[in-house]
Amino acid sequence: MRHLNKGRKLNRTSAHRKALFKNMVLSLIRHGRIKTTDPKAKELRRVADRMVTLGKQGDLAARRRAFAFMQSHEAVKKLFEEIAPRFKDRHGGYTRVIKFGHRRGDAAMLSIIEFTGQEETTKAKKPRRRARKQTAQGEEKRAAAG
Repeated sequence: MRHLNKGRKLNRTSAHRKALFKNMVLSLIRHGRIKTTDPKAKELRRVADRMVTLGKQGDLAARRRAFAFMQSHEAVKKLFEEIAPRFKDRHGGYTRVIKFGHRRGDAAMLSIIEFTGQEETTKAKKPRRRARKQTAQGEEKRAAAG
């Protein structure tokens, strides 16, 4: 039975998982959006939402708890002064996970995780092929050949 065993192990030790999520939360706060595998993005959602909740509390104890996890003064400052005030009227769901496609090397499912409420949304777009220019010479060559 899996009582009280929530969360994915991601084939890592607990210290490695903690370091992974610390680095991913830092990148998410710095850039606002990151691309990663789908299981990592879904687990990162839990950690990032907790950090935003600390930012919404806004007191010194919450600031110290956020710093204890992230170990970056710049990230804590950005979290408390820029990111958390955007979500003052929202009760959870501060991040969204968007399916992005498959990674080319190992076909792992990729996702984009970003904070909600951003103006531009990311959609997976396939590169379009450029149409050939229709020129008079090209049409003459095709007519002569065919």
